[in-house]
Amino acid sequence: QFHLMESGGDTVQPGGSLRLSCAASGFPFSVYEMSWVRQAPGKDLEWIANIHADSDFIGYADSVKGRFTISRDNAKSTLYLQLDSLKAEDTAIYYCTKDPRPWRTRGQGTLVVVSS
Repeated sequence: QFHLMESGGDTVQPGGSLRLSCAASGFPFSVYEMSWVRQAPGKDLEWIANIHADSDFIGYADSVKGRFTISRDNAKSTLYLQLDSLKAEDTAIYYCTKDPRPWRTRGQGTLVVVSS
């Protein structure tokens, strides 16, 4: 059974850091390009980062470039997102997905709130 489970979300102050994880199961994780997307309150889903199957290509949205780092451990079927220098506008539910836009298949998401 295909399954994605995000974790690691929390409430942090501006400038803080978090590490999100996405545990994958039910499909051959190591051969799939993976992405993180997010949805802020009242807004559409936004792509923020992707990583090729063997990590030889990584891309970031301009809004997070230099602050967020995507990585993966294929042996553990786990995707990560390191969030540094967080801003209030990073507040959102964060999802991992193996799908291209519109990212229909996602986990339940993990909530990140950046607030002082």
